[in-house]
Amino acid sequence: MAGKPKLYYFDGRGKMESIRWLLAAAGVEFEEEFLETREQYEKLLQGGSLLFQQVPMVEIDGMKMVQTRAILNYIAAKYNLYGKDLKERALIDMYVGGTDDLMGLMLMFPFLSAEDKEKQRAVIVQKATTRYFPAYEKVLKDHGQNFLVGNNFSWADVHLLEAILMVEEKKSDVLSGFPRLQAFKARISSMPTIKKFLEPGSQRKPVSDDKYVATVRRVLLMY
Repeated sequence: MAGKPKLYYFDGRGKMESIRWLLAAAGVEFEEEFLETREQYEKLLQGGSLLFQQVPMVEIDGMKMVQTRAILNYIAAKYNLYGKDLKERALIDMYVGGTDDLMGLMLMFPFLSAEDKEKQRAVIVQKATTRYFPAYEKVLKDHGQNFLVGNNFSWADVHLLEAILMVEEKKSDVLSGFPRLQAFKARISSMPTIKKFLEPGSQRKPVSDDKYVATVRRVLLMY
Protein backbone atom coordinates (compact mmCIF):
# COMPACT_ATOMS: atom_id res chain seq x y z
CA MET A 1 0.00 0.00 0.00
CA ALA A 2 1.35 3.37 -1.01
CA GLY A 3 2.19 5.81 1.74
CA LYS A 4 0.65 9.21 2.16
CA PRO A 5 1.62 11.94 -0.30
CA LYS A 6 4.41 14.09 1.11
CA LEU A 7 4.56 17.79 0.35
CA TYR A 8 7.81 19.77 0.34
CA TYR A 9 7.36 23.51 0.70
CA PHE A 10 7.39 26.36 3.18
CA ASP A 11 5.06 26.54 6.17
CA GLY A 12 2.74 28.90 4.35
CA ARG A 13 0.40 29.16 1.41
CA GLY A 14 2.29 30.12 -1.73
CA LYS A 15 1.98 27.73 -4.66
CA MET A 16 1.44 24.69 -2.45
CA GLU A 17 -1.84 25.81 -0.89
CA SER A 18 -4.01 24.81 -3.87
CA ILE A 19 -2.42 21.34 -3.71
CA ARG A 20 -3.31 21.09 -0.02
CA TRP A 21 -6.87 22.18 -0.84
CA LEU A 22 -7.30 19.59 -3.58
CA LEU A 23 -5.91 16.70 -1.54
CA ALA A 24 -8.11 17.70 1.39
CA ALA A 25 -11.17 17.95 -0.87
CA ALA A 26 -10.47 14.43 -2.08
CA GLY A 27 -10.26 13.23 1.52
CA VAL A 28 -6.58 12.32 1.18
CA GLU A 29 -4.31 12.54 4.21
CA PHE A 30 -0.86 13.95 3.51
CA GLU A 31 2.41 14.72 5.24
CA GLU A 32 4.49 17.88 4.95
CA GLU A 33 8.16 18.75 5.24
CA PHE A 34 8.63 22.47 5.71
CA LEU A 35 11.66 24.19 4.25
CA GLU A 36 13.22 26.39 6.91
CA THR A 37 16.90 26.53 5.90
CA ARG A 38 18.93 26.95 2.76
CA GLU A 39 20.64 23.64 3.60
CA GLN A 40 17.34 21.74 3.34
CA TYR A 41 16.69 23.26 -0.05
CA GLU A 42 20.19 22.53 -1.32
CA LYS A 43 19.88 18.92 -0.15
CA LEU A 44 16.77 18.51 -2.33
CA LEU A 45 18.61 20.12 -5.24
CA GLN A 46 21.70 17.96 -4.85
CA GLY A 47 19.59 14.83 -4.48
CA GLY A 48 17.95 15.45 -7.83
CA SER A 49 14.48 15.77 -6.32
CA LEU A 50 13.70 19.13 -7.93
CA LEU A 51 13.64 18.65 -11.69
CA PHE A 52 13.52 22.38 -12.46
CA GLN A 53 15.22 23.46 -9.21
CA GLN A 54 11.92 24.69 -7.79
CA VAL A 55 9.31 23.83 -5.18
CA PRO A 56 6.51 22.82 -4.70
CA MET A 57 7.49 19.18 -4.85
CA VAL A 58 5.17 16.32 -3.99
CA GLU A 59 6.09 12.68 -3.48
CA ILE A 60 3.10 10.63 -4.61
CA ASP A 61 2.70 7.13 -6.03
CA GLY A 62 6.45 6.65 -6.31
CA MET A 63 6.98 9.91 -8.18
CA LYS A 64 8.65 13.15 -7.18
CA MET A 65 6.37 15.60 -8.95
CA VAL A 66 7.13 19.25 -9.58
CA GLN A 67 5.26 21.97 -11.48
CA THR A 68 2.11 22.99 -9.65
CA ARG A 69 -0.30 22.48 -12.53
CA ALA A 70 1.03 18.98 -13.29
CA ILE A 71 0.63 18.00 -9.63
CA LEU A 72 -2.92 19.37 -9.51
CA ASN A 73 -3.86 17.65 -12.78
CA TYR A 74 -2.66 14.33 -11.43
CA ILE A 75 -4.51 14.66 -8.12
CA ALA A 76 -7.72 15.77 -9.84
CA ALA A 77 -7.62 12.84 -12.27
CA LYS A 78 -6.62 10.27 -9.64
CA TYR A 79 -9.44 11.20 -7.28
CA ASN A 80 -12.20 11.72 -9.87
CA LEU A 81 -12.34 15.50 -9.60
CA TYR A 82 -11.57 16.09 -13.27
CA GLY A 83 -14.88 15.53 -15.07
CA LYS A 84 -16.34 12.48 -16.79
CA ASP A 85 -15.19 13.20 -20.34
CA LEU A 86 -12.86 15.35 -22.43
CA LYS A 87 -15.36 18.19 -22.77
CA GLU A 88 -15.90 18.45 -19.02
CA ARG A 89 -12.14 18.33 -18.49
CA ALA A 90 -11.73 21.21 -20.93
CA LEU A 91 -14.28 23.28 -19.01
CA ILE A 92 -12.59 22.49 -15.71
CA ASP A 93 -9.22 23.53 -17.18
CA MET A 94 -10.78 26.75 -18.46
CA TYR A 95 -12.37 27.66 -15.14
CA VAL A 96 -9.29 26.69 -13.14
CA GLY A 97 -7.17 28.80 -15.50
CA GLY A 98 -9.37 31.83 -14.90
CA THR A 99 -9.25 31.31 -11.16
CA ASP A 100 -5.47 30.91 -11.37
CA ASP A 101 -5.22 34.31 -13.03
CA LEU A 102 -7.12 35.87 -10.14
CA MET A 103 -5.09 34.01 -7.52
CA GLY A 104 -1.91 35.04 -9.30
CA LEU A 105 -2.69 38.63 -8.35
CA MET A 106 -2.42 37.57 -4.69
CA LEU A 107 0.59 35.25 -4.81
CA MET A 108 3.24 37.91 -4.15
CA PHE A 109 1.01 40.09 -1.96
CA PRO A 110 2.83 39.18 1.29
CA PHE A 111 6.14 40.35 -0.21
CA LEU A 112 4.91 43.86 -1.08
CA SER A 113 5.51 47.05 0.87
CA ALA A 114 2.61 48.48 2.88
CA GLU A 115 1.98 51.12 0.23
CA ASP A 116 2.07 48.64 -2.62
CA LYS A 117 -0.20 46.25 -0.70
CA GLU A 118 -2.94 48.88 -0.63
CA LYS A 119 -2.58 49.46 -4.36
CA GLN A 120 -2.62 45.74 -5.09
CA ARG A 121 -5.59 45.19 -2.79
CA ALA A 122 -7.60 47.61 -4.93
CA VAL A 123 -6.49 45.83 -8.13
CA ILE A 124 -7.45 42.42 -6.71
CA VAL A 125 -10.91 43.55 -5.67
CA GLN A 126 -11.49 45.41 -8.93
CA LYS A 127 -10.49 42.43 -11.10
CA ALA A 128 -12.46 40.00 -8.94
CA THR A 129 -15.67 42.01 -9.07
CA THR A 130 -15.55 43.11 -12.71
CA ARG A 131 -13.90 40.20 -14.51
CA TYR A 132 -13.81 36.91 -12.61
CA PHE A 133 -16.77 36.77 -10.23
CA PRO A 134 -19.25 37.99 -12.88
CA ALA A 135 -18.06 35.18 -15.16
CA TYR A 136 -18.66 32.47 -12.55
CA GLU A 137 -21.95 34.05 -11.49
CA LYS A 138 -23.07 33.78 -15.13
CA VAL A 139 -21.94 30.15 -15.43
CA LEU A 140 -23.97 29.19 -12.36
CA LYS A 141 -26.98 31.22 -13.56
CA ASP A 142 -26.93 29.83 -17.10
CA HIS A 143 -26.89 26.14 -16.19
CA GLY A 144 -28.73 26.43 -12.88
CA GLN A 145 -26.73 23.63 -11.28
CA ASN A 146 -24.97 23.32 -7.93
CA PHE A 147 -21.47 22.89 -9.32
CA LEU A 148 -19.49 24.57 -12.08
CA VAL A 149 -19.14 21.56 -14.40
CA GLY A 150 -21.43 18.61 -15.11
CA ASN A 151 -23.37 19.10 -11.87
CA ASN A 152 -20.63 17.16 -10.10
CA PHE A 153 -18.09 18.32 -7.54
CA SER A 154 -14.76 18.98 -9.29
CA TRP A 155 -11.38 20.64 -9.03
CA ALA A 156 -12.96 23.79 -10.52
CA ASP A 157 -15.25 24.14 -7.49
CA VAL A 158 -12.42 23.63 -5.02
CA HIS A 159 -10.21 26.18 -6.75
CA LEU A 160 -12.94 28.80 -6.95
CA LEU A 161 -13.83 28.48 -3.27
CA GLU A 162 -10.17 28.87 -2.34
CA ALA A 163 -9.99 32.04 -4.45
CA ILE A 164 -13.23 33.46 -3.03
CA LEU A 165 -11.98 33.08 0.53
CA MET A 166 -8.66 34.70 -0.41
CA VAL A 167 -10.38 37.72 -1.93
CA GLU A 168 -12.71 37.99 1.06
CA GLU A 169 -9.58 38.41 3.20
CA LYS A 170 -8.94 41.57 1.19
CA LYS A 171 -12.58 42.78 1.26
CA SER A 172 -15.03 40.88 3.43
CA ASP A 173 -18.21 41.84 1.51
CA VAL A 174 -16.77 41.25 -1.96
CA LEU A 175 -19.56 38.76 -2.81
CA SER A 176 -22.36 41.18 -1.93
CA GLY A 177 -23.38 41.60 -5.56
CA PHE A 178 -23.12 37.91 -6.46
CA PRO A 179 -25.99 35.90 -4.92
CA ARG A 180 -25.22 32.67 -6.76
CA LEU A 181 -21.59 32.78 -5.69
CA GLN A 182 -22.74 33.37 -2.11
CA ALA A 183 -24.86 30.22 -2.33
CA PHE A 184 -22.01 28.37 -4.06
CA LYS A 185 -19.60 29.35 -1.26
CA ALA A 186 -22.00 28.10 1.40
CA ARG A 187 -22.70 24.87 -0.48
CA ILE A 188 -19.07 23.94 -1.19
CA SER A 189 -17.92 24.98 2.29
CA SER A 190 -20.42 22.59 3.85
CA MET A 191 -19.18 19.52 1.98
CA PRO A 192 -17.66 17.17 4.59
CA THR A 193 -14.06 17.14 3.37
CA ILE A 194 -14.02 20.90 2.75
CA LYS A 195 -15.73 21.65 6.05
CA LYS A 196 -13.05 19.64 7.84
CA PHE A 197 -10.26 21.50 6.01
CA LEU A 198 -11.77 24.86 6.97
CA GLU A 199 -11.85 23.98 10.67
CA PRO A 200 -9.12 25.12 13.08
CA GLY A 201 -6.25 22.65 13.40
CA SER A 202 -6.30 21.50 9.78
CA GLN A 203 -3.33 21.71 7.39
CA ARG A 204 -4.80 24.80 5.74
CA LYS A 205 -2.35 27.65 6.11
CA PRO A 206 -3.18 31.10 7.50
CA VAL A 207 -2.57 34.40 5.76
CA SER A 208 1.17 34.64 5.14
CA ASP A 209 2.95 36.77 7.73
CA ASP A 210 6.37 38.42 8.02
CA LYS A 211 7.92 35.22 9.38
CA TYR A 212 6.83 33.30 6.25
CA VAL A 213 8.20 36.05 3.99
CA ALA A 214 11.53 36.09 5.84
CA THR A 215 11.83 32.28 5.60
CA VAL A 216 11.14 32.25 1.86
CA ARG A 217 13.64 35.04 1.26
CA ARG A 218 16.29 33.27 3.34
CA VAL A 219 15.87 29.83 1.75
CA LEU A 220 15.63 31.10 -1.83
CA LEU A 221 18.23 33.87 -1.35
CA MET A 222 15.69 36.54 -2.32
CA TYR A 223 17.64 39.57 -1.09
